[in-house]
Amino acid sequence: MKEQLEKIYTEAAADIEKAGTVKDLEDIKFKYLGRKGELNEIKKGLKDLSDNDKKVVGSLANEITQKLESTISEKFQNFYMQELNKKLEGEKIDVTLPGQYVPHGHVHPLTSTTNEIVSIFQSLGFSVAPNECSPEVETEYFNFDMLNVPKDHPARDVQDTFFTNLAPNVVLRSQTSGAQIHVMENQKPPIRIIAPGRVYRNENINARKNNFFHQIEGLYVDKDITFGDLKGVLNEFIRIYFGASRPTRFRNSFFPFTEPSAEVDVQCIMCEGKGCRTCSGTGWLEILGAGMVDPNVLKGVGIDPDVYSGFAFGMGVERLAMLKYAIDDIRLFFNDDVRFLEQFKG
Repeated sequence: MKEQLEKIYTEAAADIEKAGTVKDLEDIKFKYLGRKGELNEIKKGLKDLSDNDKKVVGSLANEITQKLESTISEKFQNFYMQELNKKLEGEKIDVTLPGQYVPHGHVHPLTSTTNEIVSIFQSLGFSVAPNECSPEVETEYFNFDMLNVPKDHPARDVQDTFFTNLAPNVVLRSQTSGAQIHVMENQKPPIRIIAPGRVYRNENINARKNNFFHQIEGLYVDKDITFGDLKGVLNEFIRIYFGASRPTRFRNSFFPFTEPSAEVDVQCIMCEGKGCRTCSGTGWLEILGAGMVDPNVLKGVGIDPDVYSGFAFGMGVERLAMLKYAIDDIRLFFNDDVRFLEQFKG
């Protein structure tokens, strides 16, 4: 039996040496070391030997088993390293080469402009009005009536406003000013909010006008608020937005929901006030409308105008973006022209 064990070891060692694949090694392991392998068959016959022979043959069988397991394991490791090196060789990359460009999206210029404006006013103590205070589909009550707009005002005509078929008095809002009423009906002073959103007007589309665009409404109501407070807030906004203090002027104007009302101009950023095509030779660019909240508006929402006062302002996001980035056609914001949009990566 001792000679038989030595023969099995010699044959197994030769087979392991000739093995060329992991599959070959698995077959060899099964043949010699498996439960029904040749070595186990020998071990099963140990019970028929004398105690002395059993000790000698059993020790030799265990020694051979350990040697074969060690040799097979070593060969397995060699195969593994060969496969790993082959894989690494095939997958190696030159880390000095430039990376592969993967196109990716970025924030739309109107979104980034809105975010910038909102951030500036938040830094000045304003908060963003809740979404429910700034719906795009409005009733005339919020869009016109409570803003002191007369029944015969031309803004109510279908030539200016989109009326829906939901009900005779339901419109697509023509201004974000209705957010003032929503907020003041649900919140007592002090109030300091801004309300960004999309608005709709029945306009002929051209380089300066679109039938939908974006506005940001502002409202500040508290005790002892003056026109000086309005000027201070807007001048600070203009300074931060345009990156430097710029001359401004407040021109008399009229809005039904503010009194007094003003159009706010900023010195032309193209010609520094000298006069150019952008500012039509005036040296000034109109950027927003503003004014003190009309006492009738305050009364309508239950706020005593003898105790509280406030100011409101509204600005077009597209106009501010066009001024800041020298864009001469509002339609570029909505045409999905990648050549235009890629200029605002950042």
